[in-house]
Amino acid sequence: MNLPFSIDLSGKTAVVTGAGGVLCSMFAKALAACGAKVALLDKNGEAAEREAQAIRDEGGCALAVPCDVLSKESMEQAHQTVLRELGSCDILLNGAGGNNPRATTDKEYCEDGDVDRTDIKTFFNLDPEGVQFVFNLNFLGTLIPTQVFAPDLIGKDDACILNVSSMNAFTPLTKIPAYSGAKAAVSNFTQWLAVHFAPQGIRVNAIAPGFFVTNQNRALLFNEAGEPTPRTDKILRGTPMNRFGEAEELVGALLFLVSKKAAGFVTGVVLPVDGGFAAYSGV
Repeated sequence: MNLPFSIDLSGKTAVVTGAGGVLCSMFAKALAACGAKVALLDKNGEAAEREAQAIRDEGGCALAVPCDVLSKESMEQAHQTVLRELGSCDILLNGAGGNNPRATTDKEYCEDGDVDRTDIKTFFNLDPEGVQFVFNLNFLGTLIPTQVFAPDLIGKDDACILNVSSMNAFTPLTKIPAYSGAKAAVSNFTQWLAVHFAPQGIRVNAIAPGFFVTNQNRALLFNEAGEPTPRTDKILRGTPMNRFGEAEELVGALLFLVSKKAAGFVTGVVLPVDGGFAAYSGV
């Protein structure tokens, strides 16, 4: 792949969760292109294997590991597989996450009568189990892999953890309260981990992507004819660069944060990559 710049990760093992998705598969490919042995962890084993094969086709070293980030037992089994096949982890990238329709309201604003409506999803009838699933997927889906893989990092001279937050963590979006709250928790947890692991020399940071088209949000951004939805129009009006990001545009932030030479004194940072979204007040 075409990297914005290259760092030397030869001899290192990187573990990427959610690696079957658009953004995290790009992260995995970038790490492999810099020489890392990459374990692609995903609940969708076929997607993980497809992306791992793409890395191998380019001459990289990649292993697909089907697992569930919400199951500590599953993660421990994945850990044993990584240890056996690639060695101990040096870089942990917690990318698994996402939203769920059960935790999404149909309307942006509360209106008279919403309390009693049952024909649409309002704030008042959101499924608590759906909200819990989204929160668990994003927060516990970051905590559990860290519990399992962080022991590998202790005592190493150059080890780091990189989480994937979101611009929703800074400014919540309408209709997705669970996802916004969960990503805010990921950002806070990133800071907590950075302090907790500082005596062990483990740097912990996060990337907060703005708006990128992924498999999870494509249906919200474009209709069946491929035309932008009204929500897409609002997003682009709120993004000064007036476009969605390309997955490759996250690679520079990734390589900077995992490089000890470039970011050896950087920890506890949540780095926005958002086309100016956070800087724009709408006026």
